[in-house]
Amino acid sequence: MKILVVEDEPRLGEQIVEALENNGWTPELSTDGIDALYRATSEKWEAIVLDLGLPKLDGLTVLKSIRDENINTPVIILSARDTLTQRVEGLNAGADDYQTKPFEMVELIARIRAQLRRASGNASPVIQIGNLSLDTRTSKVMWQGQAISLTALEFKVVAYFMHNPDKVISRTELVEHIYKQDFDRDSNTIEVFVGRIRKKIAPKVIKTVRGLGYQLNAE
Repeated sequence: MKILVVEDEPRLGEQIVEALENNGWTPELSTDGIDALYRATSEKWEAIVLDLGLPKLDGLTVLKSIRDENINTPVIILSARDTLTQRVEGLNAGADDYQTKPFEMVELIARIRAQLRRASGNASPVIQIGNLSLDTRTSKVMWQGQAISLTALEFKVVAYFMHNPDKVISRTELVEHIYKQDFDRDSNTIEVFVGRIRKKIAPKVIKTVRGLGYQLNAE
């Protein structure tokens, strides 16, 4: 799950990125408003964590511009601006949630999980697709009631399929959502991960759609 973190304070930005990585997501950091707006509107993200006090272009303007482009990616505001008027302004501008600073990282992670569930149409923290389930709180994957041991990248692949159960997903799209931008990406490795997942779960759990990519088949 690819998440854009927009935070100009280097230490806090890196702490958020590390926490998101530890929870199985693929975060990337942007440190100013102009870069954030460009990346938010030119790439696909599952969620955006957006600070308001940004250099070059303030976060509220970034948010309004994102929504003006009809981009519906969940946005969680991070801000030291904690008055009622400021929170309402952020939500009215198109934010899905508002987290005031200082904050506990576990709360931010919980807020991101909640937004990802809502975006994929799941109110429950456990996503159940046929015989396959994913507990978003513990990152536990179950097949027919049995826990499945997956590597970090295998988990990212399964989680992306679980959040997009009806979609045919290309190898390129999977690469973009499991690797960080500065990683040496190779779409051929996706075949390796899919093969491993099929061996660990079931041969037909991910079906190949010839010429297009893959689709979840968890029945």
